[in-house]
Amino acid sequence: MNPNHFTVVFLAALALSTGLRLWLDLRHLRHVRAHREQVPADFFGRIELVDHRKAADYTAAKVRIGLAEIAVDTLVLLVLTIGGMLGLIDQALRSLLGGGYLHGLALFACVGLLGFFVGLPASLYRTFRIEARFGFNKLTWPLWFADLAKGVALTVLIGGPLLFAVLWLMDAMGKNWWFYVWLVWLGTNLLILFLYPTVIAPLFNKFTPLEDASLKQRIEALLARCGFASSGLFVMDGSKRSAHGNAYFTGFGRSKRIVFFDTLLEKLAPQEIEAVLAHELGHFRHRHVIKRIALSAALSLAFLWLLGQIIDQPWFFDGLKVGAGGTAMGLLLFSMVLPVFLFPLAPLTSSLSRKHEFEADAYAAQQTAAGDLIAALVKLYRDNAATLTPDPLHSLFHDSHPPASQRIARLKPL
Repeated sequence: MNPNHFTVVFLAALALSTGLRLWLDLRHLRHVRAHREQVPADFFGRIELVDHRKAADYTAAKVRIGLAEIAVDTLVLLVLTIGGMLGLIDQALRSLLGGGYLHGLALFACVGLLGFFVGLPASLYRTFRIEARFGFNKLTWPLWFADLAKGVALTVLIGGPLLFAVLWLMDAMGKNWWFYVWLVWLGTNLLILFLYPTVIAPLFNKFTPLEDASLKQRIEALLARCGFASSGLFVMDGSKRSAHGNAYFTGFGRSKRIVFFDTLLEKLAPQEIEAVLAHELGHFRHRHVIKRIALSAALSLAFLWLLGQIIDQPWFFDGLKVGAGGTAMGLLLFSMVLPVFLFPLAPLTSSLSRKHEFEADAYAAQQTAAGDLIAALVKLYRDNAATLTPDPLHSLFHDSHPPASQRIARLKPL
């Protein structure tokens, strides 16, 4: 391919992706505002107008900062690629470090730091202004810095060796390097999935065994009915960061554990907590986690194969105006531009996720009372200020969960 042709293709894809994202967000903003003054019929009498308005305003605030982020991210990508900044960073690092693995690690580190600082203002504004304004933020500055330090440490300790291994395999394994990289990537992800509940998560939150005897008995009976074995029932101190509530099960194999946010236990009745957990167990019963791991593995294999076909092509690097090629630059560029081409396909993965949510809801209705799950969902939508009136097209692209009205409508006959 001619480098200039690929430049045109990339710019066209970027314009399409950015324009589509902005248009969808603006649609969503208008739709939520238009329905701000009327609670949907399915929720009439369950959610007060003041709570519905709060959800609309909360959604609008998040969308507005999201619009700014889209514009900034697009500009940064253009500056790094077509603008030549990535090539300049690469040349500077080569002059300092040469062209070995240290150069590759430093290249990723520099771009990662740049992305962090570019995204920092919006992240801080979202947490300490928007979340605080609507009564959700509990995060303090000392805790924010502690989380940041731990996150950086984990990135260096896990991401550094993994990236080094990937770069080495790309150089040492010939034309089929992409297959060996995929094996390492898959193995690392499975290892993290296994270690996350007992090693990684406790670095950020405190997990204590569930002490409510009656609730514990109710949940253990549900687990027995569903044939689910876990390493324990735990309560997480989510309230030290946010007022949002949730429940989930995490881990792999014998390390599976069920986790409740302390905020969730405060807001829901015992039978509603049981219904929410039954929904999560529905994902387990339908093997959704395994299916998602398998899909992720298949897609990553396909993407790595594709990278293997273009990483030696000069038009790929020249078309993006980065100058010198190489394994590190090729991997970095590919990871930066791939989302541009994939965003228009987002409804495919979102629809699969929503299908799984409907299946988990149906399973919960078999194991518990559907009315309890409806009551729990209504409380969660209300307390988390989740909009009940999302724009359908925006939801199709962005939402992994079905809109509230669709979930309630499917649960009612059950």
